[in-house]
Amino acid sequence: MLEIVRIPVLSDNYVWLVHEPASGETAAIDPAVAEPVLAEAASRGWRIGQIWNTHWHPDHIGGNEAIKRATGCAVTGPAAEAARIPTLDRLVAEGDRVRLGEVEAVVMEVPAHTAGHIAYHLPTEEVVFVGDTLFAMGCGRLFEGTAEQMHDNLQRLSALPPETAVYCAHEYTLANGRFALAAEPGNWAVQRRLSEVEAARAAGEATVPTTIALERATNPFMRASSAAELAERRAWKDSFRG
Repeated sequence: MLEIVRIPVLSDNYVWLVHEPASGETAAIDPAVAEPVLAEAASRGWRIGQIWNTHWHPDHIGGNEAIKRATGCAVTGPAAEAARIPTLDRLVAEGDRVRLGEVEAVVMEVPAHTAGHIAYHLPTEEVVFVGDTLFAMGCGRLFEGTAEQMHDNLQRLSALPPETAVYCAHEYTLANGRFALAAEPGNWAVQRRLSEVEAARAAGEATVPTTIALERATNPFMRASSAAELAERRAWKDSFRG
């Protein structure tokens, strides 16, 4: 069983520290900054041997250089964004395999938030690291891609086993839940989940990871019937102040 540790950084980012006990190998997923990630690993007696990046945005790669300098780790990330992630050692694309000790991740290309965004699916562990493509009750903004791409991405992710744990990179769930209720006011699952999220956030608790099953039931973007409906909802969400 993997050990996965949430490290909150910046205003709302999460870096995921992933440890594979059989081999003792550890990876950092999308390290926005270095110091708290190195400190968390050191506190557990873990040495970071890999970094996995999902996309090029600075709040996902900002810690790469310092962690690499401190540990000598190897950095893996999307081949399509190699020019924007200068610390990369291994370039990966759709269907490539990445190993952490005894565990294998399959690379999924999920462009839209950025043109070369990828996710890492670990089928034997029922885990997927999705960066900024899928959020709890939300999805990433369409900075470099289209609603059609995002719709395809979310349908692919929706097809994963329902128990799959979804590790996204931001704590956006409260705002996403309020929008989800506006988009689907009659959805009782959204109503119930939003109440749970409000209570969790009031107590200072994190709301991720989520699961594919939860997103199927409550995510208005995953539940969009078409790319056109997703586009309408994404445009509405971009200006939503509920």
